[in-house]
Amino acid sequence: MTAVRSGYRALMTRDLLIWALVALTGKAPVAMAPLALVFMSREGPGGYTLGATLASAYVLGEVVGAPLLGTRLARHRMRPQLAAGLLVAAAAFAAIPLTRGAPVPVPIALAFLAGAAPAACPGGVRTLLTRLVDEAAVPRALSAEATLTQITWAAAPALVVVLALQAFAGAPLVLGAVLAAASAALLVLLPEPEPLTAAAAAKRTGREPAMTRVLLSGWPVYLTSAAAMAMLATAELVLPALLEDRSLSVGWSGPLLAGFALASAAGAFCYGLRTWPGSVRVQSLVLLAATAGCVALVTVLPGLPGVAIALAAAGVFQSGVMVSRSLSLRERLPEHAHAAGYSMMYAVQGAGYSLTASLSAVALEVADPTTAILGGVVIALVITAVSALAERTPLPTREPVPALGDPRP
Repeated sequence: MTAVRSGYRALMTRDLLIWALVALTGKAPVAMAPLALVFMSREGPGGYTLGATLASAYVLGEVVGAPLLGTRLARHRMRPQLAAGLLVAAAAFAAIPLTRGAPVPVPIALAFLAGAAPAACPGGVRTLLTRLVDEAAVPRALSAEATLTQITWAAAPALVVVLALQAFAGAPLVLGAVLAAASAALLVLLPEPEPLTAAAAAKRTGREPAMTRVLLSGWPVYLTSAAAMAMLATAELVLPALLEDRSLSVGWSGPLLAGFALASAAGAFCYGLRTWPGSVRVQSLVLLAATAGCVALVTVLPGLPGVAIALAAAGVFQSGVMVSRSLSLRERLPEHAHAAGYSMMYAVQGAGYSLTASLSAVALEVADPTTAILGGVVIALVITAVSALAERTPLPTREPVPALGDPRP
């Protein structure tokens, strides 16, 4: 008798391994891009100012492109759209190093295009993943995706620095172009999911709601996702100032943030190992409160070990927040809107991070780093409370996601 594989071993199939390669090669350019743009520009005429501008243009492209392109995924075949976006991004990444000496608007436009063109990919690739596994295995699959994401984010900064300093300034962007093109090519090997359009959903429900209204119904989930991202962004962006304020070397920022990312990967992996009590909505709120507590501890625990322990603990809980938020969104939106919903959540998170960066800079002008971090925690908790009240009335859009090990089909 053949043994039935369980746990993460059940995800070790040909299609899922190909999906992992698609996700890895697609996520790596995104993780590398902002720092790669800064390193490419730092020795040029524009210096760090131009690098920061290009990084901002890239993030703005993601924020604008994700909702606009994400809504198209439900109406047309998914793989060609995702591949086209990745190929356009690859061309833009490859062209940016060639713009040295060109008018500033040229690299800015290319950076925006590199962010916008593949912005629907995170939501689309996540939807492909959930279509490749049984419904009961979706939480574990999303945990595996979060683990892969955090490992990528942990490795990307070091890879950018090594390539930019040991090869040439534009090398990280060239690698990003190669990886994006490889991701587009690998997409061809994945099965095209059966399209579940709004019209198909209307046959099930008897009516066809507008996509905009359907997506907006998930606003409480988007809001808490942005709050979680903003809270962690506050800690990350203020960390160098906090270390300096405590007479610690600012150079520890890199290792501390890498440790945070690796702790997040471990947390996501552990989240998928078993069934946790409570609904995913309750889980996300508890984990978000725990994350807030750990971020607050960054300002209290003494010395470098204290900061490291608090950040690592925050990473463990934060990854659980992001997985449970994705599961909450699947419960709140109908199936045909999942890809667009994930893209909308991605855009809101990016907007939250960008807004937090600006607010952190202002906060550091008028207060010390400890106050800036605690202020970010308080704001995130207030936003979470508003979202939690809104989520108390669930929308009858679909059946809840079965928990791991649920006997229902």
